[in-house]
Amino acid sequence: MKNNQGLQEKKTVALRSVFAAVFLTAIKIIVGMTTGSLGILSEALHSGLDLIAALMTYFAVKIADKPADSDHNYGHGKVENLSALFETVLLVITCFWIVQEAIYRLLSGKTEIKVTIWSFIVVIASIIIDAGRSIALKRVAKKYNSQALEADALHFSTDILSSLVVLIGLIGALTGYFIADSISALFVAVIVLSVCFRLGKKSIDVLLDKSREDLILIVSNIIKGIPDIRTYHDLKIRTSGADTFVDLSIHLHPNSTLEFAHHISDELESRIRSQISRCEVHVHAEPDLDI
Repeated sequence: MKNNQGLQEKKTVALRSVFAAVFLTAIKIIVGMTTGSLGILSEALHSGLDLIAALMTYFAVKIADKPADSDHNYGHGKVENLSALFETVLLVITCFWIVQEAIYRLLSGKTEIKVTIWSFIVVIASIIIDAGRSIALKRVAKKYNSQALEADALHFSTDILSSLVVLIGLIGALTGYFIADSISALFVAVIVLSVCFRLGKKSIDVLLDKSREDLILIVSNIIKGIPDIRTYHDLKIRTSGADTFVDLSIHLHPNSTLEFAHHISDELESRIRSQISRCEVHVHAEPDLDI
């Protein structure tokens, strides 16, 4: 029941992000086309790809919570990581278009745009909506260790920064400095690319089963807190969506009974699960012959 409640909460916050992205994309396209502002049009494209990303996130969190089966022994969690990686690719595509169009306008001198009250309304409204969605997504992402929701939250956070840059460009254009719009669009591209690098690296690390140093440290400290464990080896940690899998071998006194070895293994597994949420632990106990 608890797992179903968690899935429902993740789906709800993801679906609200879809509706927010639909609204923002629509109003940015309308105002961008009306005013000719590259900054707002770049924001519209950004929001359009955010809409695709939000849809992917919604379906990713739905699929990722499916239990393990005969074909997917470690569950379906990596669907979230794959979704996050694909969102990164979409953002990079956005950057190529923004940079190309901004450079063209700067070189051709066709930088003049029409600034209206609606230009400012759409950008300010976008900042407010993005802030609300980002906070909600981060909260649920942290609560359920969801990388897909974290990626979606990062998208909305990026939209806040890029909208602020566009707002500055509009203010510049309002004073006759029309080149500020194209320059602000280039800054948007830089912001998006920086986000792409961080998000893409994190997604690839998970997909390639790279061990997280923070989790290794947690497990190592737990082992040190159990005196009966003389040493350990073959510690392997992998993550899949919100789930973490830990495998390791521990060495006990050679005179330890099977019952005692089982007790220590259970205690270790319990302590690890208490500090790492949604964690599956497998411990192999063997005698320490180096005494």
